[in-house]
Amino acid sequence: MAEYEMVREIQNLCPNNQMRDIFFDEVETDDPESYVRDFLKGKAVDVSSQRGEDGAVTVFATCDGLIQKFVFTLL
Repeated sequence: MAEYEMVREIQNLCPNNQMRDIFFDEVETDDPESYVRDFLKGKAVDVSSQRGEDGAVTVFATCDGLIQKFVFTLL
């Protein structure tokens, strides 16, 4: 399994609030997109991903109207 640093960013939908909630974690997974689906399990989730040349994977998820971005960077 690959070891990643995961950065989770949740956009704030409140008017006049430009801040975002940002969380950091270290995870082990072979498939970051499946990891996000399992992480947000039990909710209506739309997921897409992009792979960077450096091995980083960015997963975009829309869950219950919230847009979340997960960035997985290899450790």
